[in-house]
Amino acid sequence: MTDLAALPASVSAVLRDEPVPDWRAPTLATLTEKRFSDRDWIFERKFDGMRCLAFRDGDRVRLLSRNRQPLNGTYPELVDALGAQHTTRFVVDGEVVAFEGRRTSFARLQGRLGITDPEVARASPVRVFYYLFDLMHLDGKSTTDVPLLWRKRLLRKAIDFDDPLRCTPHRVGDGITAYRQACERGDEGVIAKLADSTYDGRRSPNWLKFKCVRDQEFVVGGYTAPKGSRIELGALLLGYHDGRDLVYAGKVGTGFDEATLRRLHGRLSPIEQDAAPFTRGLVRENGARWVRPELVVQIGFSEWTRDGKLRHPRYLGLRTDKEPADVVRETR
Repeated sequence: MTDLAALPASVSAVLRDEPVPDWRAPTLATLTEKRFSDRDWIFERKFDGMRCLAFRDGDRVRLLSRNRQPLNGTYPELVDALGAQHTTRFVVDGEVVAFEGRRTSFARLQGRLGITDPEVARASPVRVFYYLFDLMHLDGKSTTDVPLLWRKRLLRKAIDFDDPLRCTPHRVGDGITAYRQACERGDEGVIAKLADSTYDGRRSPNWLKFKCVRDQEFVVGGYTAPKGSRIELGALLLGYHDGRDLVYAGKVGTGFDEATLRRLHGRLSPIEQDAAPFTRGLVRENGARWVRPELVVQIGFSEWTRDGKLRHPRYLGLRTDKEPADVVRETR
C-alpha cells in the first residue's frame, strides 16, 4: 500500500495526475547564518555527499545528479535496490554518501565518481548508501504540492528501507540542539525545512542550510606549475560567478595526493586557453596556465579575507554534479 487513499481530503486535493516525469529539478537549500528553533520547521542532517534523484517507471530505474548526469553505472547497487521495491512508479530525492568512520565523507565518495561501468563500481571498496528525504511522484500522481511532512509519510510507506537505502531522520522544532549535536559529531551541519512547504524545484527560502564548517564550490580558472618534488601542478586558481563576472577568489595548494594531482592535470590540460578567464580580482601568479572555467571543485576554508580571498583553503574534491554557472559566493 502506498497510502495515497489514506490522505486527508485537504491534502489529496493538491495531487495532480501525471506520468512519471523524465526530470524534476531539485529543490536547493539557501545558506543562512541564522540558527533557530521553531516547531513549524524540521531539521535534518546535512550530508557530505552527492545529491541524487531517482526515477522508477515500471521496470526502468534512472539515477540522475542535480545537473542531470546519469548515475546508473556509478551506483548500480542503488539501481538494484530501487528496482526491487514493491512500489513501481515513483520519483525520490536524496543524497548518496560514503562513510569514513561515523562521518559521511565526500573525499571517500570520490573513489566512485567518474566510474560508469557497473561491474567496476560493484568491485569498488567504497560502499555507498542512499539517504532519501523526499518524494515528488507516486503512482501516477505528482506530490510536489503536498506539504513536506505528508510527503515524508508517503515516502516511508512507498519504500522498503533496507541497506543501501536509508530514510533520513528529522527532528521537529529544536533546530538549536540539532545544530549543536551535528557540529559536535563533526557533521557538515543541518538542513532546516518548513514543515508544510511544497517541493519548489529551485533554490528555496523554505529550505535553509546551517553549516558547521565553511566550504563551498569554486570554478577552476587556471593552475600554477609544480615546485620541488610536487608533480603535475602546484595550486588551483579559483573563482566564482557574480553576474557576468568570474571573480578571482585565491588559490589552493593543499589537500592533494599524487593520484589527485594526476587526475586534475588530466582534466585541465585539454581545456587550457591563452587568456585568463577572471574578469574581476587581481591574480598575482607569474607563469599561470589558464583554462576554460568548466571544472568545479569543493574547497574548505577558514574565512574570507577583507580583500575577498580565501584564508587557509584546502581541496576537498571534484564536483561533477555542479554546473560552473551555478557557482556563486555563498557567504560574506
